[in-house]
Amino acid sequence: MTPAERLSGRMPTEDEIEEIAQRTLERLPSPFAESLRDIVLQIVPVADAETARRVGLSHPMQLSGLYEGVSLNHQSVSHSGTLPERITLYSRPILAEWHSTPVGLEQLVSHIVIHEIGHHFGFSDDDMHALEDSSE
Repeated sequence: MTPAERLSGRMPTEDEIEEIAQRTLERLPSPFAESLRDIVLQIVPVADAETARRVGLSHPMQLSGLYEGVSLNHQSVSHSGTLPERITLYSRPILAEWHSTPVGLEQLVSHIVIHEIGHHFGFSDDDMHALEDSSE
């Protein structure tokens, strides 16, 4: 949480988290933006226990974002009748992380959205962590 955010003492809403996420998507350059045109973005308070277990986590508060769909590297012309791809952001874990770090909410939410977009393009968590480490 940045000093200015800390001083305000106000808790951001799910709508504000969604606005940050939408702005992040809108800033993506071509051709990335075009491949995300139909992705569904949703904000919910916290994942259910089964979803957390499915992704290998012991508690739902450990999950701040989730990509669900068929990544581009696995899509083919034979894929039809599937649900739309979806990025879900979990507001309670996001706000808990925001409160415990010096990172601003805009930066944190954007980071999570970009991470989930990486899954859309076929990157694993390990791939993305390696990319982040190499860019620091």
